[in-house]
Amino acid sequence: MLSSDKIARINELAQKAKRTALTDEELQEQTALRQEYLRVFRTSMRDTVEHVRVFDPNGDEVTPKKVRDIQKRRKMN
Repeated sequence: MLSSDKIARINELAQKAKRTALTDEELQEQTALRQEYLRVFRTSMRDTVEHVRVFDPNGDEVTPKKVRDIQKRRKMN
């Protein structure tokens, strides 16, 4: 999870970019922070999807095979 300080800095730079131009250092910082945010988000989303089990209304598991295979490799089930 990205720290609240880093998220606040991302928002601060975004607001400043709307008002005025960012310096080269600020642009580099913004790019690095955004890349870190996306990396953390993607990792979190991947973990969430890979831990999901899907059931139909009858109670039968219908988790996609690709996800079940990942879960088996990681010995989650």
